[in-house]
Amino acid sequence: MPKVKVNGINLYYESTGKGYPLVLTHGFSATHAMWKVQEPLANEYRLITCDVRGHGETDSPPTADQYSADIVVEDLFQLMKTLNIRKAVFGGLSMGGYISLRFYLKHPEMVTALIVMDTGPGYRNPARMAEWNRSREDMARRLETEGIDVLVAQAATEGRREIALNQNPVGLAHMSRKVVGQHDSWVIENLDKIKVPTLVVVGEKDTAFLQAADYMAKVIPGAKRVTVPNAGHPANIDNTPFFNQAILDFLKTLNLKSG
Repeated sequence: MPKVKVNGINLYYESTGKGYPLVLTHGFSATHAMWKVQEPLANEYRLITCDVRGHGETDSPPTADQYSADIVVEDLFQLMKTLNIRKAVFGGLSMGGYISLRFYLKHPEMVTALIVMDTGPGYRNPARMAEWNRSREDMARRLETEGIDVLVAQAATEGRREIALNQNPVGLAHMSRKVVGQHDSWVIENLDKIKVPTLVVVGEKDTAFLQAADYMAKVIPGAKRVTVPNAGHPANIDNTPFFNQAILDFLKTLNLKSG
């Protein structure tokens, strides 16, 4: 697919299949390629993925002021406008799930349903937020001083070595500091205002996100929680057959009609 100019950057996206749009956003340091195992969903839906700014084949602007969670949301909003998509199901894993939640709060009229996977909704507690942000700042500084090698070893164990090698450490550093880092509690404070069907998915071995999944399933009105067996943080990859069936089962409850 060609890149499209949105919000001051060239953004890479892929669109496969026909039917109701399903927009999936990847996690930090991943790319659209993490969703390749979800391509069977394109047999029934239009599957749209992209590389978030600072990642993959999308531009990595050089300065920190060109990154924030709301800037990434605006990128996604402009991509939808470019593709003439008025409503879609939005979902994502980890950082991508947080971006999907924030997208809903910014543009609820465009969201038919949410799929939030192995995701945290942010922090209310200032001390916990500060602790999290210190870890993201540490990652950013290591990327700036050591380069992409910081991520290559971990990525190799997850089968993502080639993806990591092609990432821009400057873009990832800014994303770690400005987007994965938490700078307000807007999302977690407004979960109870979500008014669309929501599926909360978490891998049973993703211990860092089990509590967050429980919390979102409790606070988001009518939310459904699914635990993916034999799966860690990349639950969509660790147990693809179970994951894909859970997504399909949820989507079928929505009685979606394209057009």
